[in-house]
Amino acid sequence: MSEDYEIKSFNSTEDAENLLKESRNRIDEIDNDLFDLISQRTSLAKDIVLAKEYLGMPIYDKSREDEVHEMVRKVSEEKGLDVEIIDQILDMLTILNKNEQRKILRRNVDGQY
Repeated sequence: MSEDYEIKSFNSTEDAENLLKESRNRIDEIDNDLFDLISQRTSLAKDIVLAKEYLGMPIYDKSREDEVHEMVRKVSEEKGLDVEIIDQILDMLTILNKNEQRKILRRNVDGQY
């Protein structure tokens, strides 16, 4: 959690209800942004697998995966986020990308796109 977060105090039930509503609306907006970013990330992973295939490079790159995990751990710590949970989220994103890449590779083997 960010260090500049301040604990809210309320003068009325209405204040608390308004904050609850505004916060939930903002979370919904952020969730939509996250889905857009995940979609963009997945599209880039598809591009990467096509480029690697064309260049004759191995599809799996453990050093790159380790590098990304290390960067995410560092940023998580800096932002005060639970490193293990953020690492699990990264694992899930990686699985999503690998599944999409497998679909691309199967299409290429079959000669269809």
